[in-house]
Amino acid sequence: MEMPTQVAPAFWGAVGGAAAVAFIGFSYGGWVTANTAETLAAQRATKAVVTSLAPICVENFKRSKDATTQLVELKKAKSWEQAAFITKGGWAVMPGTATVDDAMATTCAEMIVGPQT
Repeated sequence: MEMPTQVAPAFWGAVGGAAAVAFIGFSYGGWVTANTAETLAAQRATKAVVTSLAPICVENFKRSKDATTQLVELKKAKSWEQAAFITKGGWAVMPGTATVDDAMATTCAEMIVGPQT
């Protein structure tokens, strides 16, 4: 099938315009695929849960019988070891769960120790 000569420029203009719109939309317009949107939503949900539950971990730590001694030990630990220290102490275990989320333990340690320089 042959395309009329008057239609060819309009057709190729539409194809080029669609490609330009898609390129600009995905590169600069903030468009994302469904998979990317799902991943971002899961990351935000996890962050929200950790932010909501980390204060419980901090309270568990503060209410432990040897909190002052444990605080000294936590501050002595290297920053990358602090989450493991919190996990080992059991303070980051939330009611009804048996496992500890690493992000929860890290956030809890950061909240207890405070900002480090």
